[in-house]
Amino acid sequence: MAERKKHIPVKQPPVKFTETQKIVSRIAERLDGVFISYWNNPQGSVCQNDVIAIYEMLENIGKRDTLYLFIKSEGGNGQASLRIVNLLRTYFTNIQALIPLECASAATMIALGANAIHMGPMSYLTAVDTSLTHDLSPIDRDNERVSVSLDELKRVIALWQKEKDQTAANPYKSLFEYVHPLVIGAVDRADSLSVMLCRAILTYHIKEEESVRRIAEVLNTRYPSHDYPILSEEAVRLGLTIRTLDHEVLDLLLELNQVYSEMGQKATTDYDESHSHTNEILNIIETRNLQLYYQLDKDWFYRTEERRWVTLNDRSGWHKIGRSNGRVEKSEFHIA
Repeated sequence: MAERKKHIPVKQPPVKFTETQKIVSRIAERLDGVFISYWNNPQGSVCQNDVIAIYEMLENIGKRDTLYLFIKSEGGNGQASLRIVNLLRTYFTNIQALIPLECASAATMIALGANAIHMGPMSYLTAVDTSLTHDLSPIDRDNERVSVSLDELKRVIALWQKEKDQTAANPYKSLFEYVHPLVIGAVDRADSLSVMLCRAILTYHIKEEESVRRIAEVLNTRYPSHDYPILSEEAVRLGLTIRTLDHEVLDLLLELNQVYSEMGQKATTDYDESHSHTNEILNIIETRNLQLYYQLDKDWFYRTEERRWVTLNDRSGWHKIGRSNGRVEKSEFHIA
């Protein structure tokens, strides 16, 4: 593989700090508060390290009154969402979430921490019911562990109870052949955690305990799919404070998303059928004069006997780009 690497240049994702800063400045000029973008590409996610990256940004900004937070994410770790909301609330008394596109799962949890959620015609939130990938989860055809949802398990049992006859066996006996009982227990525990996280986040700005309880339970139990799109009218019926996203701000956010999407494009270098290298920007956090991004940077090797890809030479990490006194400086931002 070393010989191949000498002759095949490794693809690099583009870093568009100058371009994104121009758009960020134009958005900030239209708002009466601080603007921060929080963007994940489809392979990125809300994670614990984001908390430290956001803290670095907030320390540069300082405590202010109002924050406008652009969120674009397909979800991730709900406990990280609670930590992010708590951190943002430490620095800002009024948080306005700007949602031009998808804001799913754990990202929906972050939006729940805002005083108001601004949505446009393509915006949506989702249910936040928990799915879990456990060490004992079932394996798919690529020999990878799959996530298991408590809602899916409940629906299997409910279907059995609805259609069973008097001689039918207990459904768990058959279910345990495919899903380990410890996985079912772990998913049930995670589901309780999801409700608790939503309630904790909502109490930052909703004082009516009944409203908090109802919103948390509906988001965790009432939708037929984890990916069910909750549009603005449905979000209003749910009891959330929804605003119409300013059209000019929406256009600028979509323009910013387009540049971020270019930064987050796949940059995979294939050496042969079993060796490749990935450079991909997954998460971007940005405000005026400062951008933090997480870049995946690792080799991959396909282990035939296990039918799966394994990683080698992992150099993934956070990077920081800032502008000070007219100079742009780039450095690594280490998070252990």
